[in-house]
Amino acid sequence: MNVFWFIPTHGDSRYLGTADGGRAVSLDYMKQVAIAADTLGYDGVLLPTGRSCEDAWVTASALLSFTQRLKFLIAIRPGLTAPSLSARMAATFDRLSGGRLLINVVTGGDPTELDGDGVFNTHDERYEITDEFLRIWRGILAGSHDGKSFDFEGRHLKVKGGKQLFPTIQRPHPPLWFGGSSPAAHELAAEQVDVYLTWGEPPAAVAEKIRDMRERAARHGRTLRFGIRLHVIARDTTARAWQAAEDLISHLDDATIEAAQKKFAQMDSEGQRRMAALHGGRRDRLEVSPNLWAGVGLVRGGAGTALVGDGPTIAERMKEYAELGIDTFILSGYPHLEEAYNFAEQVFPHLPRAQQQGLPGFTLSGPFGEIVANHYTPRVAAS
Repeated sequence: MNVFWFIPTHGDSRYLGTADGGRAVSLDYMKQVAIAADTLGYDGVLLPTGRSCEDAWVTASALLSFTQRLKFLIAIRPGLTAPSLSARMAATFDRLSGGRLLINVVTGGDPTELDGDGVFNTHDERYEITDEFLRIWRGILAGSHDGKSFDFEGRHLKVKGGKQLFPTIQRPHPPLWFGGSSPAAHELAAEQVDVYLTWGEPPAAVAEKIRDMRERAARHGRTLRFGIRLHVIARDTTARAWQAAEDLISHLDDATIEAAQKKFAQMDSEGQRRMAALHGGRRDRLEVSPNLWAGVGLVRGGAGTALVGDGPTIAERMKEYAELGIDTFILSGYPHLEEAYNFAEQVFPHLPRAQQQGLPGFTLSGPFGEIVANHYTPRVAAS
């Protein structure tokens, strides 16, 4: 089981939908989160993309030297950058990081934001562009290992003699991750990507997605890995975790929820529609599956559900997803620095993971925590 954390490049907060308790984006704060994730034993971090965030590539480059083994899942945006330039950026980052790059393919689902970026294509056209973009991107990077150039002519994109002189460390290229819920997205993922990502829907819905994706991939003679994007609220008791969930939306008023839901309804993202349908903008129907809480999605776009509970409970819910075929969990929580510690301390001991909490390269032994009365070493309480 691989567990990733999240770099809050759009700012951080203790309360959703309000500036109360908010934290501005700064390199110092993002560095703290990245170092915490690296030393606590997370396998990687996701950096979000869009106009509400600091640029993911610039941020990841700034954080690279502060971490030792953490992998960076960074977005490429077909339609915003040329595939040849994107391939060159990927090769550079992969080489400078020692092979710690993962690629998140983001087609985009907010027409208003896309208009502002100069992208005026329809939903299905964007997936056509993404398909052609990835064929060029993959072809150029695969050719970098044997000095070959790459030619392609499609409906939207064309390249002649595309070439990358400095090869990637990962062969044939850094792994491609992708999430999308529409039929066009599923077909694209089945044919071209390595890891399919879903947002945190109830297990039955996730199982159906995985079944469909496996069937589509098999028709292309391929297999896929699967990941899930969730928030988490982990505490030492489930009661305290649910209270923390309520606290997170305690400053949220109905007008803000209504405005957010109205905006989400204008998007052409099938995934966003499915997230909104889980709760319908109502506070009284937020537990959409045992310990799966949709309160984050009242005002936050994208991933809108959180696993809520004590360590053993959250671990069991994660294992239920793992039994469906999920091998990577991309998590976040508010505030991201504190919640990275909460989750690692409460949940990591109950998960089947190769990378355990601690400093890379060292097996830690006691004493743990503060020495009691300057004489006694503390013990771990029995579960």
